[in-house]
Amino acid sequence: MSAIPGPSHLYSGNSAFIEHIYERYLAEPTSVGAQWQRYFASLDEQAETVSPPPAPQPSRAAGISDQSQLNTDNKKQASVLQLINAHRFRGHQQAELDPLQQYQRPQVPELEPDYYRFGPADLTSVFNTGSLFAPDELPLAEIIDIVKTTYCRTIGAEYMHINETEQKRWIQKRLEETRGYPAFTRDKRMRVLERVVAANALEEYLHRKYVGQKRFSLEGGEALIPLLDEVVQCSGELGVREAVIGMAHRGRINVLINTIGKLPGELFGEFEGGSGPAALDSSASGDVKYHLGYSSDIQTAGGVIHLTLAFNPSHLEIIDPVVEGSVRARQDRRGDKSRNQVLPVLIHGDAAFAGQGVVMETFNLSQTRGYSTGGTIHIIINNQIGFTTSDPLDSRSTLYCTDVAKMVQAPIFHVNGDDPEAVVHIARLALDFRMAFKKDVVIDMICYRRHGHSEADEPAATQPNMYRKIRQHKNVRQLYCEQLKKEQVVNDTEIRAIREAYIASLESNKSVAGAKTTNADTRFLINYEPFKNGAWDTRVETCITSTTVQRLTAKFTAVPEHFELHPTVRKIMAQRQKMGAGEVDIDWGYAETLAYAALLHEGFPVRLSGQDSGRGTFFHRHAVIHDQKSGDKYLPLQALKDAQPSFLVINSILSEEAVLAFDYGYSSSEPNALVIWEAQFGDFANGAQVVFDQFISSCEAKWGRFCGLVVFLPHGYDGQGPEHSSARLERFLQLCARENMQVCLPSTPAQMFHLLRRQVLRPYRKPLIVMTPKSLLRHKLSTSTLDKITSGGFQLALDEIDDDIDRNKVTRILICSGKVYYDLLDARRENGIRNIAIVRLEQLFPFPMDEMKRVINNYAQATEVVWVQEEPKNQGSWYYMQSRGTMIGCLSKQHVFGYAGRFYSASPAVGSMNLHLAQQKQLVEDALQLGKMEVTTHLEVTHNGEPGDR
Repeated sequence: MSAIPGPSHLYSGNSAFIEHIYERYLAEPTSVGAQWQRYFASLDEQAETVSPPPAPQPSRAAGISDQSQLNTDNKKQASVLQLINAHRFRGHQQAELDPLQQYQRPQVPELEPDYYRFGPADLTSVFNTGSLFAPDELPLAEIIDIVKTTYCRTIGAEYMHINETEQKRWIQKRLEETRGYPAFTRDKRMRVLERVVAANALEEYLHRKYVGQKRFSLEGGEALIPLLDEVVQCSGELGVREAVIGMAHRGRINVLINTIGKLPGELFGEFEGGSGPAALDSSASGDVKYHLGYSSDIQTAGGVIHLTLAFNPSHLEIIDPVVEGSVRARQDRRGDKSRNQVLPVLIHGDAAFAGQGVVMETFNLSQTRGYSTGGTIHIIINNQIGFTTSDPLDSRSTLYCTDVAKMVQAPIFHVNGDDPEAVVHIARLALDFRMAFKKDVVIDMICYRRHGHSEADEPAATQPNMYRKIRQHKNVRQLYCEQLKKEQVVNDTEIRAIREAYIASLESNKSVAGAKTTNADTRFLINYEPFKNGAWDTRVETCITSTTVQRLTAKFTAVPEHFELHPTVRKIMAQRQKMGAGEVDIDWGYAETLAYAALLHEGFPVRLSGQDSGRGTFFHRHAVIHDQKSGDKYLPLQALKDAQPSFLVINSILSEEAVLAFDYGYSSSEPNALVIWEAQFGDFANGAQVVFDQFISSCEAKWGRFCGLVVFLPHGYDGQGPEHSSARLERFLQLCARENMQVCLPSTPAQMFHLLRRQVLRPYRKPLIVMTPKSLLRHKLSTSTLDKITSGGFQLALDEIDDDIDRNKVTRILICSGKVYYDLLDARRENGIRNIAIVRLEQLFPFPMDEMKRVINNYAQATEVVWVQEEPKNQGSWYYMQSRGTMIGCLSKQHVFGYAGRFYSASPAVGSMNLHLAQQKQLVEDALQLGKMEVTTHLEVTHNGEPGDR
């Protein structure tokens, strides 16, 4: 059928023909022509809003034919099809989803026979179902019973919002062929029962043994454990070899014990005051038991699957992108292009899922090139209450907490948590959908929280009606046992035996996670042993030979034949060829590209992501070049040699929080790659502060997790205003302690080259915060000679470079970091000053005490040491430099320590270019004694020769 006919296709004479075509379409959409597909698809979308016409005219059903021209049988047949379709759209609104039956379900007239003017006599009439129901023709009463059973029992399916017909039909078939409910064997039901008993028994055991201690009980949502069991076991059958789970507090301890396989004795030790397994040494802080992670290997029918429960702070949903990044790294390490060998599973609370923006950001990542993991299984433990006191009306503006998932057209399955078989059935359906379509899928398990926010809470004070119902409500184990006993599947003796065996395993410290095994394939697991004893001052060879420089330069400046470059890019490439030949000094873009190329050449993957990272925000990188005629893209660093490691540079979504968290997760799971997140401006890192606080700065102290993530934060005062100047260096320095991360401000291209290579080549994995330059990318003085690449390494501090500065006559030492150095250098040269030395501190943390002492001791006559910074006095590094472990610790009794820089300010920078220039001129003059410097402190020496308190 090449086209839909004209108006005649509405006439009664064609009704049977139309019905025949429509039935073919419902069974297989591609079996009819493209225009017919569009026409019938539009009917599906309209069906939700179709209303019956006023009496006495019969209803116009599904738009199939004009009322005045359809015969009665055809009109009724069409109404049947509309009734079925209405249940696909809105049946979930009438489903029995709430175990507590707190809220009255909305009336949906389209789901009732009266809406279509069916009378009692019609209920016995036989109609064609026009769907996947079997048999094709059934009495109307039976059709109504089937659609109610399928769409209005304890499962409510939302999938008609999906645009892809194939996905909708797949879900429709899976739901309707089983009538929305599984037919489990006795063995399967006994497995579900055992997992429900395990979930309940653990909580009751802990409740008695550790009275009043917080554990964020799973009680009310015990069906989560059989749900996860189904996902794990079926994943193994489908070829999944790793699963990474992220979840917050609720039910976490239960998952650790009953799903992941943490030994009960370890948990009991934590309840009794132990620090848990997180600490690497006595300096580690550890964390509370309901934040900890774990990993194990579980035997399934399809093979061993490695399970990891990610560590998680109290910022709840922030774990989502971290898990996705970890999964992507594991997939890449396996060469898993199908993204079917490593599965992400995220477990949410209802209020957090609806309320926290990082959830939306993570969904937005799910189908993008640089961040896709092939779809995530989302499980919501829907307590129907947010934190302690919030009703659903206060916690969201949508009918369901899951509505945010519709932004990526994820199917959503609401399921009553008191029906563990329905929960398990949907778990398998969701997993199969994810594996088939590589898309996110959401399971909304609607349950309740028996003990309030935590066991120390009294929820009835603010939720009296809800908790009155909960106190009177039987738990999931009791309800399921009653059901199975009624159906003669199990008896009391068998139930008691299951529970007693479980308790005995707890008390004898045996794993209760089922088939936990030690027989696992370890080839793709992370090995952090080489990095456990590394130190930040370990020396490694980061230089490369001139031959390597020339060979790599030739590769990353070559473009395909007939590839037309933009004139500016063509000029940049030509300049880079000269730099590689040593004909001109190298700039930042070249040095950075060469560092990546050298690492790739040596076998280390490189991943760089951020907003406009391909080109570089400041037009310096050009890792991705574009054909000006065709628009084709080419990445020279992907063509260095055959079978080279992966190089990925990706322009991220407009997000800081989720993207940085993703790259943190990636780096923490791939220690042998250079992983970089780049802020468009360093100021924008504010939007990701949770990631810095909860993961980057503290993950090792809390959880013993290494991470070598590099963070590029463009920083420097160029008169661009308060939001384009400061990366808030002071905040990072405040987070620094016990060598938890590195903070560096390289001032030359060669320094950047060696810094990046050092990060990967050392047996040391700590986050690296780099305050990268903006104006220095093209500054005439901020260049390096090629010999700085082929010799030497990263210098922690750079001493005076001008030959006409006599060290024996220097009376003042200026110490600074970053761009301000070049302002000082220009002004000193212009004014012919010879008694002031300028020293650059390139690594602020860990502070290079020995190196700075050595540099300062080069100037025996100097009595004044001045810290110079562009930032206001209450920002930047000044207060950090006054601590005894930094600059104060480098000075002696003869020294006066001073400050030159901007005055205190509530804002990072001024908005006026004129005012900016005036301030910049003044601070340089102050530093060079052209104006008046503020002396902030004199030092005294204690009896042991160390600097004393100010």
